[in-house]
Amino acid sequence: MKALRTPDERFEGLKDYPFEPNYLEVDDTEGGSLRVHYLDEGPSGADPVLTMHGEPSWSYLYRHMIPVFAGAGHRVIAPDLVGFGRSDKPSQRSDYTYERHVGWMGSVVRQLDLNNITLVCQDWGGLIGLRLWAEMPERFARVVLANTALPTGDQPMGEAFKAWRTFSQEVPEFPAGRIVYGGTTSKLTDEEVAAYDAPYPDESYKEGARQFPVLVPDSPDNPSSQANREAWGVLRGLNTPVLTAFGADDKIMAGVDKVFQKLCPGAAGQPHTILPDAGHFLQEDVGPELARLTNDFIAQTS
Repeated sequence: MKALRTPDERFEGLKDYPFEPNYLEVDDTEGGSLRVHYLDEGPSGADPVLTMHGEPSWSYLYRHMIPVFAGAGHRVIAPDLVGFGRSDKPSQRSDYTYERHVGWMGSVVRQLDLNNITLVCQDWGGLIGLRLWAEMPERFARVVLANTALPTGDQPMGEAFKAWRTFSQEVPEFPAGRIVYGGTTSKLTDEEVAAYDAPYPDESYKEGARQFPVLVPDSPDNPSSQANREAWGVLRGLNTPVLTAFGADDKIMAGVDKVFQKLCPGAAGQPHTILPDAGHFLQEDVGPELARLTNDFIAQTS
């Protein structure tokens, strides 16, 4: 598998992102390997908070939350998905499949031997992270769901998602930073928009960002629909504590929190919340508040 690697200088001097990079290798499924970047902050011996980002962001999304987690004594693991951030970027759109991403992130969890995990996931971070929870539930202590879903294609996608997918495929130049800007309520500075563009020196680095919207299971016969149904079969039987914290201004994910509250046994009786003045990328709008809610949830369920 041919892959591009964003030059390190693209990530120098990013505001509020002083973290040291860490790397490991995962099997690319074609006889080679891919380099995956992750942050590892806080006490190394503490139980981990695994923060998983979505499309088209990267671990920069969690920069305001990581100090709150670490300050409370938690270890924070924040990987960049393959194709995003400082991780390698396969050069062909066909290299990107839902199942490969689950496998690549599963390899990260196993290589780091993470246990007693608090999963914090948003957007595609949930589509992948929830599959990991279903695959190895013994490693997960609790789950915080923020503007995410685990679709099977058995229910129609909303018009907001369809509009986003059409835009993502037709726009001549994929504007990663402006996409994140548009999914926030508080709005980003030009410097922050540039940080979301940093992983992509040109369009050739954006094959993953382009492909992700069309990988979402949107029909019953999507290649990953059955795997997600099977994952739901596992999740419905787990008592792992589940907290939903969704942004009030997120039109794409509106109402999905109720699905988790209904179907996940561990969601019963938890302090679920809708966060005002928060859009799809709520880590940008209310990151420290979301981190504090998560810290409280950890304390309440430990």
